[in-house]
Amino acid sequence: MKKLRERWGIQNNFSIVVIFVVFAINGSLSARISVALLQLMGIHKSTIDWYLYYPLLIILVLPLYPFLLMVFGWLFGQSRFFFPFAKKMLAGIGLGFVFRKR
Repeated sequence: MKKLRERWGIQNNFSIVVIFVVFAINGSLSARISVALLQLMGIHKSTIDWYLYYPLLIILVLPLYPFLLMVFGWLFGQSRFFFPFAKKMLAGIGLGFVFRKR
């Protein structure tokens, strides 16, 4: 835990636990929302081949995950940690223009 606190610049172990909880909630929820969005579009796991379904699911999860990460980070009081983390993720997938200063 000490190495994580130093690497992430966190003061106490409680903050690390909160960060892990946010990652867990965010990962599960972003996957569920992506599945629901696919179903809204009429794409179901049983009606399409797996090699088409899962890439579509990943394409939906990738941009959704960092946005939800910022929301849940803010809700749990860890926005100082999650906002830069999410911005870096968005820049990595080519959506960095969302937070570019003008």
